[in-house]
Amino acid sequence: MKTGILTILLLTGTTVCLAGETEEKEGLRAEVPAEVSAPDTYVKVGETVPDFTVEMFDGRKIRMSDLKGKVVWLNFWATWCPPCRAELKRVPEEVVKRFGGEADFVFLPISRGETREQVEKFREQNGYTFAMGLDPEAQIFGLFAKQGIPRNFIIDRDGKIRVVEIGYTPAGFEELIGRVSELLQK
Repeated sequence: MKTGILTILLLTGTTVCLAGETEEKEGLRAEVPAEVSAPDTYVKVGETVPDFTVEMFDGRKIRMSDLKGKVVWLNFWATWCPPCRAELKRVPEEVVKRFGGEADFVFLPISRGETREQVEKFREQNGYTFAMGLDPEAQIFGLFAKQGIPRNFIIDRDGKIRVVEIGYTPAGFEELIGRVSELLQK
């Protein structure tokens, strides 16, 4: 019987979570496949970001096309993903506190494939109060990629994708912060 698992890939020093299928009955395992390749990404740097509407945890709805004129940091994550959790721990101080006063900036983290209840429990456990979007059927994520989280997209004021990043490393997170700073100064 096939059982869903969490696979953690080490991809050139970057930690990525993939949801996959296996014949094994383990609930959680880490592996590095013989042929490591980046998970499919459907959008590229320089392209216009796909339009979508996301329901936020607080019930508001945000449409991507309504954010034109702002720098947007779009982040896909899940509560079960260790690299996602490590990345999100940095958000309150290094993203929300640093850029929260910027009228032309939006941090848009979207939980992929999880219920409101799962996200609520995670928020309570971690004391997170920043806005989070819900994508319980992973339909929004499906506009961007097939698999692999955390996944970050930095979008400029014209709605063009300027950065695509898969996985989490401390240095990569610093680079994302730097790119947001650069785009806000333009």
